[in-house]
Amino acid sequence: MRTVLRFYKKYIPFVCIILIVLFGQVMCELLLPAYMSDIIDNGIVAGDMDHIKRVGLIMIGVALAAVIFSVTGSLFASMTAAKSARSIRQALFTKVTAFSRAEIETFSTASLITRSTNDVQMIQQATVMCLRMMIFAPVMGIGAVFMALKTSVSLSWTIGLALICVSGLMVFSFVAIFPRFKKMQEKLDRVNLIMKERLSGTLVVRAFRTEFFEQKRFDEANADLTKLYVFVNRCLAFMVPTMTLIMSGVGILIIWAGAQLVEAQELMIGDVLAYLQYAMHVIMSFMFVTMIFVMIPRAAVSAKRVGEVIDTEVSIRDPEDPDQLPAEAGGKVEFVNVSFAYPDAEEMALQNISFTAESGRTTAIIGGTGCGKSTLINLIPRFYDATEGQVLVDGIDVRKLKQADLRERIGLVPQRGTLFSGTIESNLFYGDAEAAQEELVAASEIAQAIGFINDKPEGFNTAVAQGGGNVSGGQKQRLCIARALVKKPETLVFDDSFNALDFATDKVLRKAIKERVSESTFIIVAQRINTIMDADQIIVLENGSIAGKGTHKELMEHCEVYSEIARSQLSREELERGQM
Repeated sequence: MRTVLRFYKKYIPFVCIILIVLFGQVMCELLLPAYMSDIIDNGIVAGDMDHIKRVGLIMIGVALAAVIFSVTGSLFASMTAAKSARSIRQALFTKVTAFSRAEIETFSTASLITRSTNDVQMIQQATVMCLRMMIFAPVMGIGAVFMALKTSVSLSWTIGLALICVSGLMVFSFVAIFPRFKKMQEKLDRVNLIMKERLSGTLVVRAFRTEFFEQKRFDEANADLTKLYVFVNRCLAFMVPTMTLIMSGVGILIIWAGAQLVEAQELMIGDVLAYLQYAMHVIMSFMFVTMIFVMIPRAAVSAKRVGEVIDTEVSIRDPEDPDQLPAEAGGKVEFVNVSFAYPDAEEMALQNISFTAESGRTTAIIGGTGCGKSTLINLIPRFYDATEGQVLVDGIDVRKLKQADLRERIGLVPQRGTLFSGTIESNLFYGDAEAAQEELVAASEIAQAIGFINDKPEGFNTAVAQGGGNVSGGQKQRLCIARALVKKPETLVFDDSFNALDFATDKVLRKAIKERVSESTFIIVAQRINTIMDADQIIVLENGSIAGKGTHKELMEHCEVYSEIARSQLSREELERGQM
């Protein structure tokens, strides 16, 4: 809660203005019943039209002033809520973009989306209500009680009875509604998660004909959320007619008791009507307070969820006194006795990894599924930090470098290619926003993407759908490779990036990269022996450890794991040709 409240400090001047205008609105609304009583008792009853006109004009002026104060207060309350919500969303976005994969996996993508949208919206709505009602209702209630007692002490028991009924309603709202707000947000997270999985895995669901299972899973989560929403809304709906019943009952009691006092000449008719208005103000103030006490717990749950994200310590942080990479860095990468375990994991994913990837040479990494290839690659740009040992870039531990400086030198092509909505050109500009058109063309030629780009009527201005949904897997992968090449990095890392390419394109692409970007350090993770046969150094992983290291020929002779992989993929003639 404190985390969210600090975003409101800069809007304290707005809150002061709201306080002033709401106080003015309260004063105007409390004066109106008094003027009404004056008109009835000293104007209508006495038959004095001049008095009626004079006081009536004053009432119109006071009413207009109340309207102006109300509109001004609503305007500043809305501005404060909207701007503070903007600041919270910005802080959330900034924090989430700084998260490592460990933090993202802790919250889940679906939950982070809910916290950034639904929870912030709930905080914004509560802010508007609090700024308008939390200040207005207590002042109005206290002022109305004072004016009512000033008008008639004999009728005060009616207000006391009304307050007892309203207090009982508030206790009911706390007991019945408050505990369920957190559950509502958690169930909403669950619905969002299932929807996200269903949309991202549509092809898999259809291929295995599990639509019925997914529909059932969604229906169960949706039914749970609906059931909870229905219960809460029924409770809230119950409160409105109950409050109306209380107001109507109190009104009848005041008129009944007031009529007896008027008959006994202890009270004027105008005073009875004024007292009725003050009583309604008191009840309405408590009703607003009740609504606030219903809204605040719900907003508090949302604020806590938002605060959990903002207050989360990022595990991958820049050092306080970072080292600087040399201006003429070569991109040399070294692993020195590196071991790594995922958070809360019982076993190491990598153990005692040591090798050097030299500048201008190709280092390939191969191994069975789940052996730790992608995990190893993720340590280079510091997506994770090594549990033990060191990862060095040009002789400097990556943990001693600023993340931006480190990643500026690395061109990463992930295993699963990701494109952003926009155009082909805008996606390539992710590599270098200031790249010239000639550089985009050159990178596309090396990545073997220029052919299909030129075939499109709009060329580099061709629209790209979200996630690259309107291009094939091979085209998406080639554009991702081109994007990394536009960056002109010292170190190029390919995390199984050639798996979507046919053998011919794979070979031509790697040859073009080697010829035209020969000074960079190349690190290639691959499943296909064809992709890495000509690498200067091949690292063979098995169960998170190095099972072999050397060239293709050396590994075929001395590494059983590698030779088994090679024999399972290539014919005898291809193997003999590869060892020549």
